[in-house]
Amino acid sequence: MEYIVKKVIALILIFAITAICMSGCSDKTRPNADDPVTLTMWHVYGSQTRSPLNDAIDEFNDTVGRENGVTVNVVSVTSSSAIDKALTASANGEPGAEDLPDLFTAYPRVAEIVGEDKLLSWDDYFSAEELSGFRDEFISEGYFGDRLLMLPVAKSSEALFLNKTLFDRFSAETGVSLDDLQTFEGFFETSNIYYKWSGGQNFTQINDYYNYAYIGMKAYGSEFIKDGKLCLDDEAFIKVWEPLARAAVCGGICLDDGYAASRWKTIEIISNIGSTADILYQPEMVFYPDNTTENIASVSLPYPVFAENEPVAVHRGGGLFALKSDDERRNYGAYIFAKWLTEKENNLRFVTAAGYLPVTDEAFAELFADTGIAEKESYRDLYDMMNGMMNSYELHALPLYSNASDIQSRFEQNVKQVLRSSRNQYLERVSDGEDSEAVLDELAAASLTELKRLSDKDM
Repeated sequence: MEYIVKKVIALILIFAITAICMSGCSDKTRPNADDPVTLTMWHVYGSQTRSPLNDAIDEFNDTVGRENGVTVNVVSVTSSSAIDKALTASANGEPGAEDLPDLFTAYPRVAEIVGEDKLLSWDDYFSAEELSGFRDEFISEGYFGDRLLMLPVAKSSEALFLNKTLFDRFSAETGVSLDDLQTFEGFFETSNIYYKWSGGQNFTQINDYYNYAYIGMKAYGSEFIKDGKLCLDDEAFIKVWEPLARAAVCGGICLDDGYAASRWKTIEIISNIGSTADILYQPEMVFYPDNTTENIASVSLPYPVFAENEPVAVHRGGGLFALKSDDERRNYGAYIFAKWLTEKENNLRFVTAAGYLPVTDEAFAELFADTGIAEKESYRDLYDMMNGMMNSYELHALPLYSNASDIQSRFEQNVKQVLRSSRNQYLERVSDGEDSEAVLDELAAASLTELKRLSDKDM
């Protein structure tokens, strides 16, 4: 009997020690309130105004984060191009560069910059069931081979934003209407009419010429990128370039660097084409040169279509990346935050405060079943418009290829450089008495030749 008692006691001790060891191992791989982790983060949501993502992160830190020993510390809120540059500097160890953050939002192109081997595979932490709830077209963009390195947290498309208060005055005197803005043909023609009517003011700003060219060539049944190179000799590109160049040379398009929202405020432009999330920055008041102000109403319009083609637009917005750590607590902490941010209620609060689309099927369906869940009227109008786009437009993600970030950046720079030069030549030659139409025809053709030259030089 004594032997049996001793054996039972021994078995109990073995089980107890095993349980303690297992608990200890678990504690070492997961953060908790007694053994917390702090994760640094760079992101792009709200670089010019109050950040909806910062608000969401504050809520996470005060609730689920605190309970699980995870704090997300936002170090930088900036633009996607600035994050690209900062990540490049950090990854290359450039003098003065910051350490790579634990979490950052960016486009897929940054995986090449940071190094895929340094990034966390979200599918090692999210279950197959959890991942099945994400919209296919959004999550598929984040796979690199069989590894999910970029997790969608907010997506967007592109739209045309318009200062309707000033446009209505322009419309009343010229007969131009909102219908004219449905196609790029009408959009560019309107920009030139506005330039003349306003006494020399730009009508619009196009935030991403790369996206415009990519979608334009899709509309004409061609590809902007082949084998990692720009296809500027393609007949479809000529159809995309010529109306843009003519409008820019005539003065209808702002070719300066910087944010469109800033130019809205001072009536330098009254429209822009960009991410649907630009609504976060649309002003409700404008300032005139004489220091007077005026409240305005703005409207969100569908991305213009290329004449006689099916409507197409880009779906854009990066995703969440995490650095892979040797400390498994940090990896699991990143998962806890990412899971919380993409849960339906949390994701809807975040994206509807920023003009983005939710990333799961459930949240997506709930938003478009009742766009009234967006607090602001302008946001509700945006989502009503986007609902129509989702049902009638074919959406395309930007292609991923080697050096995509550099090629996109150089293309943007080259387009502005070429069009600025053409615009300046046009003003000078017309002021010297040359025929404006003849000069316009010549410069529009010459601008394409120059763009090709610069692009070939970059290759």
